[in-house]
Amino acid sequence: MHINWKKTIIVTMDIILGGYLVVAFSAFGKPNVVQRVCTQVNINIEDEATNGFISAAEIKNRLEKKHIYPLSKLMQNINTRVIEETLEQSPFVKNVECYKTEDGHVSIALTQRMPTVRIKADNGEDYYIDDNHSVMPNSKYTSDLIIATGHINKWYARNYISYLAENLMSNEFWKNQIVQINVLPNKGVELVPRVGNHIVYIGQLPETKYVNMRQKLISEYVTKKMDRLEKFYKYGLSQAGWNKYTYINIEFDNQIICKKQVE
Repeated sequence: MHINWKKTIIVTMDIILGGYLVVAFSAFGKPNVVQRVCTQVNINIEDEATNGFISAAEIKNRLEKKHIYPLSKLMQNINTRVIEETLEQSPFVKNVECYKTEDGHVSIALTQRMPTVRIKADNGEDYYIDDNHSVMPNSKYTSDLIIATGHINKWYARNYISYLAENLMSNEFWKNQIVQINVLPNKGVELVPRVGNHIVYIGQLPETKYVNMRQKLISEYVTKKMDRLEKFYKYGLSQAGWNKYTYINIEFDNQIICKKQVE
């Protein structure tokens, strides 16, 4: 069989030339990817208006101190994972996602940790507990949270007070009515309402060594107590007057013990 070497060489050269033209066209028809720099940084903080623990300015400042703020840096040199790991070190950040786009932008999306109760213990400690029952440091956060005071250590705050606060905050009426939880040395729990010059005593929270049962036990206990208190508010205090009693004890299931205001 006779092979036309001239024709084969021409075809091969055409393929090589075509490939070169594609590469050349891509290189000259688009900006140089290697030299592309970051022209914009987008920082999105979920619940920034309601949580207020961190701001876009603080995020920028944190990255600038580490010399990894992306603006004006070569896109190929921007390590999104390093940015994520740096921001995740903040005690107020829940999770971070950082990514680059084709148009030279870097986007940073953050979710903040959500506080459920502020602890101001009699041992001088001042901190928050978040919705994952973890300790958060004190900050400038000023949202209308329930404050827990008294004989509280961090273990008890995480494992018991956090569930109590969570239950109260889940009910719109008690969220607005209860402003303070106070824990006595014997672990008895007092509640301070917004309306009325009285204190409510609900007794000691049920304790268990089984973590998966703790939330259920506390929720059932608190719900039962607060349902009785709500009925007393509706059918008792609404008739007698909100300032008639100074102390309302709902610890026992079959009675409500009230201490009258001294006139």
